[in-house]
Amino acid sequence: MNAVSPQPLHRTLGLTDGESERIHDLIGRDPNDFELAVFSLLWSEHCGYKHSRPLLGRFPTAGSRVLQGPGENAGVIDVGDGLAVALKVESHNHPSAVEPFQGSATGVGGILRDIFAMGARPIAILDSLRFGDLGSEHQRHLFSRVVEGIGHYGNCVGVATVGGEVEFDPAYEHNCLVNAMCVGLLPADRLTSARAGGPGNLVVLYGSRTGRDGIGGASVLASQGFGEDSAAKRPSVQIGDPFTGKKLIECTLELLDRGLLEALQDLGAAGLASSTAEMAASGGVGIDIDLSRVPLREQGMEPFEIMISESQERMAAVVSHDRWPEVEETCRRWEVDATAIGEITDTGHLRCFHADEMVGDIPVSALTEGCPRYEVERTRPARLRDDPLPATTVPDPDVALRALLGSTDIGSRRWVFRQYDHLVGSGTVVRPGGDAAVVRLTPSQRAIAVSLDGNGRRTSLDPRRGGMSAVCEAARNVACTGARPAAVTNCLNFGNPETADVGYELAEAIEGIALACEALGLPVVSGNVSLYNEHHGRPIHPTPVVGVVGVLADASLAVGAAFREEGDVVLVAGDGPAAIDGSVYQRVIDGMTEGRIPEPDLAAERRLHDLLATAAERGLLQSAHDVSDGGIAVAIAESAMLGSIGVDAPDPGDPFAEGDGRAVVSVRPEHVPELEELAAGLPLRRIGTVGGERIAVAGAEIGVAEATALYERAIPRALGEDAG
Repeated sequence: MNAVSPQPLHRTLGLTDGESERIHDLIGRDPNDFELAVFSLLWSEHCGYKHSRPLLGRFPTAGSRVLQGPGENAGVIDVGDGLAVALKVESHNHPSAVEPFQGSATGVGGILRDIFAMGARPIAILDSLRFGDLGSEHQRHLFSRVVEGIGHYGNCVGVATVGGEVEFDPAYEHNCLVNAMCVGLLPADRLTSARAGGPGNLVVLYGSRTGRDGIGGASVLASQGFGEDSAAKRPSVQIGDPFTGKKLIECTLELLDRGLLEALQDLGAAGLASSTAEMAASGGVGIDIDLSRVPLREQGMEPFEIMISESQERMAAVVSHDRWPEVEETCRRWEVDATAIGEITDTGHLRCFHADEMVGDIPVSALTEGCPRYEVERTRPARLRDDPLPATTVPDPDVALRALLGSTDIGSRRWVFRQYDHLVGSGTVVRPGGDAAVVRLTPSQRAIAVSLDGNGRRTSLDPRRGGMSAVCEAARNVACTGARPAAVTNCLNFGNPETADVGYELAEAIEGIALACEALGLPVVSGNVSLYNEHHGRPIHPTPVVGVVGVLADASLAVGAAFREEGDVVLVAGDGPAAIDGSVYQRVIDGMTEGRIPEPDLAAERRLHDLLATAAERGLLQSAHDVSDGGIAVAIAESAMLGSIGVDAPDPGDPFAEGDGRAVVSVRPEHVPELEELAAGLPLRRIGTVGGERIAVAGAEIGVAEATALYERAIPRALGEDAG
């Protein structure tokens, strides 16, 4: 039998034969093993966005509030009174699937670094999570450990986790999604950049020591699908230290307050390789690094391991020689290691040395601009329909409402957010459990509302409309608090872009997001792409997750989702198209996900947001709650349960159909005429009255206490923790 020839190193590292040839052409020779390892990571999908970047240019990125759009660690918008907010969402899907606690914890740590790298103090975290159904022990383990990891890091570092979402669907059985979003506060006149400059300036590495954790994480985990050997990839998952993370935040903000740093970049995917290459590329300079000066946690590390390690809680900064003593002293006072490991050059090359030997010399442009770009093939998946399913009636609304409230699809997420400290920092005005969180921008009276939303189940039925809907829902959640939506960040979670079906889904979802952002006047200022979320060729649902930040001039005017007083009038604002297709009702009651979701009316959606914000500014709204998962019947029931008060709404419309462009509001009777005048042509229909101890909606009737018990026990029961 003939011996099997070993695979070429470039293939082992995930590079194609064509990419290997391209590297040779760019640098004029064959790369050595060190250089090839660096190329493999910088040219991975996770770092290089080689399949997605050609599509991402479709997003609108400019706006009157935008201070920093895509291209830096996070986007930044002006929110008034001399204040700015940094925002970003990123994925940690693959690490969390392999090691859920550390995968999710380091996802939080990474997004925090993106925010304070901009000079902003992190003030709020949100998370968007997807798992398979909780019927299996493995899914219960993943879910509970991911939540524990998020809570552990956020609670220890002292940043409030204020919102997010959780969904369960068999499509995520083998690929859970863990998307973390963070927002931070900074002076509007102090933006920090990762743009390196000033030949002769020092390159300083500060924070934790470097170890072997995370080596290969960007390429091994995030640029390929999972198979049966996933457990073997556990060493590729980073290990987080939130207490060092907290010191790093405070140390960094002091360094920036004192003007000691010329440029700043966090170390995430691909470690030093990515951070130094990106800093040099953005500044049009070169960098020399002495890897033997990098403080190590483990002995005997090879130069390539030091270069590509993804050890957490590390930052790279450019520091002038005359400020280095102050930087060193500040880091020492915060008990943070700081070492000058290199300097800025005018060569345009990333040159790496170890023990006086040059181990790599790569043109920076070859690593960044030289990364190949691929146009994804696009074939419309055969499963997609051109028409929605025929309209049907709900045979027993009473049974359906009880089933939905008691399902993990709809049930309370309190089991999740009770593990998070959502009050640390004393800025949280509207807590988790409603539509969007509201956080006061202390010491100002201004506030921001923040939401993070997506719906892979519905997007799978029409990727373009699903992308539009994700933007609409996140923006509508923000508007329901009375804030005016201002900017978008997004995380695009898809399968293998090299398959034509997934290429179609990715391109269409991006187009849908772009169309909605243009119509709603929302710039996309930051984001992340997570591809290759599949198992043995079976991809997840196409899942674009959208974060929206809105601005509220006065935090005291924030509106909650809970009904408040006996006799309040309940109205539905807006009349967006809705259908049972792709709805939670269809999944829970009918056991399927079929049809085609309706296209959002974007012009009407924007008018709805304006109405909600203006009505809140005038103090007209007692409550506002968007109509989304579960339809209008569930929205009404949730507002009643949140307020611990009943409601009578006999004919609200199709009770369980889902779509965009609608919100359930409650107002005092004397304010109804003014609200109707404000609506100015936008449909506004009275559907009921607040009061009593029962929820009566669309033929269903259930006591508030009984409904609340079903709702609150849904997740604990699925986890086997409910004895009631």
